[in-house]
Amino acid sequence: MGNYSLPPVLGFAASSGTGKTTLISRLIPILNERGFKVGLIKHSHHDFDIDQPGKDSYRLRKAGASPVVLVSSHRRAVITELASSEPTLHEQLYCFSNQPVDLVIVEGFKHEQFAKIELHRSELNCTFLHTEDSSIIAIASNKILSTDIPCLNINEPDQVADFIIHQFFKENNCE
Repeated sequence: MGNYSLPPVLGFAASSGTGKTTLISRLIPILNERGFKVGLIKHSHHDFDIDQPGKDSYRLRKAGASPVVLVSSHRRAVITELASSEPTLHEQLYCFSNQPVDLVIVEGFKHEQFAKIELHRSELNCTFLHTEDSSIIAIASNKILSTDIPCLNINEPDQVADFIIHQFFKENNCE
């Protein structure tokens, strides 16, 4: 993989059902409104096809082309067949090497070391991840927690957005 400049990367880590996608889908418009362009990587543990049987792209991919790039005046999709080994986050970040993106949000890859916000809902009784993962920089929860790292309200995406902007952008600017 060549050298390229990447925007900051921030992950959201939590047990299934905690609300990662819900919070992220509320955060992105807030960050966009504040002038930040956000990219996203979502890791799936399931096999998926974004092209459909009977479509030309599907037939060409099944014939052995990889990657297959679908492009229109509205969007682009790159479909690449991967080896059977589990992909790493670093391998996927190349997608943003030539994109005008200010921040890459990651859902998944929670066992890799990069800045993450842990999500926690008290009613789920899940164990905390930050005690084992030093790359967690904050916790967003529905309860006030006593921790050594910042605690945010999971139900207040504006507060989470303020934290992200302060962590990744304001510190580098002379104000």
